[in-house]
Amino acid sequence: MTELDKQYLKTPFYGIRRMTAHLRSLGYSVNHKRVQRIMRKMGIEAVYRKPNTSLPNKEHTIYPYLLKGLKVMRPNQVWATDITYIPMAKGFMYLIAIVDLFSRKVLTWSVSNTMEAKWCAEVLKDTIGEFGKPEIFNTDQGSQFTSNTFTQILKDNQIQISMDGKGRAIDNIFVERVWKSVKYESDRRSGYLPKILSKWNRVE
Repeated sequence: MTELDKQYLKTPFYGIRRMTAHLRSLGYSVNHKRVQRIMRKMGIEAVYRKPNTSLPNKEHTIYPYLLKGLKVMRPNQVWATDITYIPMAKGFMYLIAIVDLFSRKVLTWSVSNTMEAKWCAEVLKDTIGEFGKPEIFNTDQGSQFTSNTFTQILKDNQIQISMDGKGRAIDNIFVERVWKSVKYESDRRSGYLPKILSKWNRVE
């Protein structure tokens, strides 16, 4: 799973068969059915790198992308969030982070073994309580972010809701950069998550 995840970050357009060929080139005895099961378990698919619950819920409202051409000039103007898969010694967990796009600061992060809207909403509420509120909050179209549980908090705080275009991970490029550091610029020693994320808790 770790090798697959590493390659997926480099080539998110790889499908099951190309990923199978890559793993075989590394010496793993796998067929495409096993790779398919692993990718489903990790919740990733070709073209864009998202956990499975980042697939939109057709019954939820999708909001427009508000950041195109926008100049981010001050703190608390735009926050963004995302969730990623984190390989552990045994199994895996999910990590959410909320980032201020002006300072590139990781305001809050949390780890969970499930991805639920309630978990995301609690992290959002805690962040607003500690840092105030942004003018715009940007997410992908994942079902946990489009849920009423999550969006109602933004509405109650009069925060504009912005969502990436489908399959456009580049729209949330600063959060994606944090994920790269968390996964591949750190080791797996105890306490590595607080250590690597604290690197981003500063104004650049």
